[in-house]
Amino acid sequence: MDEEEEIILPDDSGDGKPSDGSHFYEQDENPDDTIVKVTGMYKDWFLDYASYVILERAVPAIEDGFKPVQRRIMHALKELDDGRYNKVANVVGHTMQYHPHGDASIGDAMVQIGQKDLLIDTQGNWGNILTGDSAAASRYIEARLSKFALEIAFSPKITEWAASYDGRKNEPVNLPVKFPLLLAQGAEGIAVGLSTKILPHNFNELIDASIRILKGKSFQIFPDFQTAGIADVSAYNDGLRGGRVRVRARISQLDKNTLVITQIPFSTNTSSLIDSILKANEKGKIKIKKIEDNTAAEVEILIHLFPGVSPDKTIDALFAFTACETSIAPLGCVIENHKPRFVGVTDMLRISTERTKDLLRQELEI
Repeated sequence: MDEEEEIILPDDSGDGKPSDGSHFYEQDENPDDTIVKVTGMYKDWFLDYASYVILERAVPAIEDGFKPVQRRIMHALKELDDGRYNKVANVVGHTMQYHPHGDASIGDAMVQIGQKDLLIDTQGNWGNILTGDSAAASRYIEARLSKFALEIAFSPKITEWAASYDGRKNEPVNLPVKFPLLLAQGAEGIAVGLSTKILPHNFNELIDASIRILKGKSFQIFPDFQTAGIADVSAYNDGLRGGRVRVRARISQLDKNTLVITQIPFSTNTSSLIDSILKANEKGKIKIKKIEDNTAAEVEILIHLFPGVSPDKTIDALFAFTACETSIAPLGCVIENHKPRFVGVTDMLRISTERTKDLLRQELEI
C-alpha cells in the first residue's frame, strides 16, 4: 500500500462509553429532545402538585360540602347500602376503587364523619371526641348511611358523573346535597399556600336561616360546637380571614375546695386540657391539689384545691394560663368551579339554599 489508511475499529470494551472521548451526555441521538433546566421543572411540577392538593385533597367543594375523600366514602357507602351495617374495613376497601391515596386516609376521614353523628350510623367503638380516645381498628367497627344522608345526599338521575382515577369506574363530580352540610359539619384542611377552617353551626339554626333566605329576610348565623363551652362570637367576621372566636370551658364551683369542668372548648379534649392544667401547676401559675377525670358520655373534670386557695382566682388563672380558654381563627375557603374562593358563611348558606332549590326543581322535572 502506497498510503497509510486510518482504520477505526469498533469499541469492544462493552462499557457503553463512546470511543471518541466525548461524554455520553453530549451525544445528540434524538434531535427532538430538549433540555429543561431543573428550576423550570421544579416550578411547573410544584405548581401542579399545589393545585392537586388544593383541588383534590384538602379543601371542600362549595357545591356539596365534601372533600374528595369524603365524597368517595359516601358514594361507596351508597353502593354497599342494603340497610344493614358494613364493616368499615370493607367500606375502606370499596372506596379505594375511587380514592388513590391508601386505606389510612380513607379510614381516618370516615371516622371523622362518623364522630359528627350526622351522615353515618355507627356501631362499635368509634372513639370519643371529648376524651380524644381513638376509634377501634376498622375491622372491628361498622357503619351504614343514616336516614338523613339517604334523604339529602343522593339522586343518581341528576348527578354529574366522571371517570375514576384509573378509568374503571364512574364517580360523582359532586353529590346533590340538599342541605348546608358544609356549615353543619365544618371543615378544616391545610393545602399548599392556603388553608381552610370552617366552623360547625347549629342544625336547626341553619334551617331557620335558610327559610329566612327564601323569604327574603336578613339573618345571622354563628358557630355551634359538639363539645359545647362558652363562645364569644362578637369578632366572628362572618367566618372570613381576620375573624376570631374565643371559646371557654364551663367551670363551676362544686364546694369551697373543688371546681368542676362540665364543658370544654372546641378543638380540645379532656386529655389535652388536663395536660395544660398540670403544666400551669408545675410553673406555679395555679395551685391545685389533684385532678380527677370522670368523663364518659359527658365531661366531668374535678379540680381539687388546697385549703385556703381562692376558687374564683383559680378559675381566672385557668382561663389565663391553660387551654380552658382558646382562640379560634376561622377562614372560609372553598372550591368553586375548580378554583379556590374565600367566602363568608352567609354567602355559603345563600349558595347552598339556591343550589337546593335548583336540585329540587331538577328532580321535579325528571
